[in-house]
Amino acid sequence: MSRRIAHLTLDNVDDLPDTCRACVSWELDPVTACLTESESERRREKETWIARSLLQWGSCGLLAYVDDDLAGYLTYAPAGFVPRSLSFPTSPVSPDAVLLMTGGVVAAHRGAGIARMLAQGVAKDLTRRGIRAIECFATTHAPARGEPSPDLGCVPGCLLPAPFLLAIGFKTIRPHRLTPRLRLDLRSAVSWREDVEHALERILGTVRVPAFTPTTARGSATNSPSALGL
Repeated sequence: MSRRIAHLTLDNVDDLPDTCRACVSWELDPVTACLTESESERRREKETWIARSLLQWGSCGLLAYVDDDLAGYLTYAPAGFVPRSLSFPTSPVSPDAVLLMTGGVVAAHRGAGIARMLAQGVAKDLTRRGIRAIECFATTHAPARGEPSPDLGCVPGCLLPAPFLLAIGFKTIRPHRLTPRLRLDLRSAVSWREDVEHALERILGTVRVPAFTPTTARGSATNSPSALGL
């Protein structure tokens, strides 16, 4: 059984889980996302965003494979490439940091070190580019395994849980009762211990990525996001 990490590109974007592949919650501002109603439009917008990121900045995500099957993924980019980042009450992201957007580990591969591979890959990639830190808009609601994340209005339901981010070395730099902004200095990431890596595995094991729909974009309180078993 072989494992490998690949950068997210236009060649492998279709390997992403369907709900993530057709979701533009992070990539578009809320108004534009709301007007992008059809799945085909959202898929094209996703490709356009990835192409622009690759041309102007570089890799905006990592995919982990076991043999030829997707096992997990993480997406990240400078806040200037992520219009949704301005929608959070704890914005903006610090100028020296890259935003960790979302990610997940496929259920069949949890507990096998996939999250560790992805996290280490992201840290190495960003360190090589001279990036000093990673920041993340977290959620204070840490769902139990199998429980979908709540719909926080205009905020995507794919936020990473704050308690686990704190456990692996992130620090709160802008507190908030729902969506604090956390930061990890990449110089400290190289010293992650095994117990910290296990905590990261728990982070990605609880992520739920919602399918983007116009109703979700408008922040309907009665419309909970669909869960992908990641």
